[in-house]
Amino acid sequence: MTAAPTAAPAPIAVALDAPDLETAARWASQVAPHVSTVKVGLELYLRYGPDVVAGVRGAGHDVQVFLDLKLHDIPATVAGATRAVARLKPAFLTVHAAGGPAMIRAAVDAAPDTRIAAVTVLTSLRDDDLARIGLAGPAHDAVRRLAALAVDAGAQALVCSPQEAAAVRAEVGPGVTLITPGVRPAGAATQDQARVAAPEEALAAGADLLVIGRPITGAADPGAAAAGIAAALRRTAAGPAA
Repeated sequence: MTAAPTAAPAPIAVALDAPDLETAARWASQVAPHVSTVKVGLELYLRYGPDVVAGVRGAGHDVQVFLDLKLHDIPATVAGATRAVARLKPAFLTVHAAGGPAMIRAAVDAAPDTRIAAVTVLTSLRDDDLARIGLAGPAHDAVRRLAALAVDAGAQALVCSPQEAAAVRAEVGPGVTLITPGVRPAGAATQDQARVAAPEEALAAGADLLVIGRPITGAADPGAAAAGIAAALRRTAAGPAA
């Protein structure tokens, strides 16, 4: 049985990387009482389009939708794509910071009611990967550069690994939402993520929203898994008992 909510939803975006629309909607319904946000990624959106957003919104509980499409093209194309999905009213929409300031600004201008989140360096990339694609590293420095560029161009949120969250927070200040994928509870497999941290570590480093997928959706009861991580975060925030 899924655990009942006992407190405000935790700052977690559950990645709904589901094989079909029905599974995504079921997962959303199970986790929505415990988390603030559900994330719809590229594969699910390309398969079902706007229907998937409506489906996961049907979970209720005022859950936010994070549309993670990582747009990356010339400014005019990104502006058009952003306008096309802005009617779905996602709380967040991702673009690649590497698309440059004009592209980021085009997305921001095209969706004034959605927070544009600029993806800095994918959490699957290591320093040697950056060297191979011609991006000056290490990852820590590349993330800081791209974060500053994106915020200057109007991005209201940034996506970085939890390992760079503290440096990014120091770079951009308190007014920007930091979203951290690559979050893994203690004992969970890292899978294809290279730069990871535990949920408590990510929050302590300055993250505002933790992206967690398979440790929740791969559990026998995703709702109970989400509730457990949320409870652990609340205990950490409360600190040691007096």
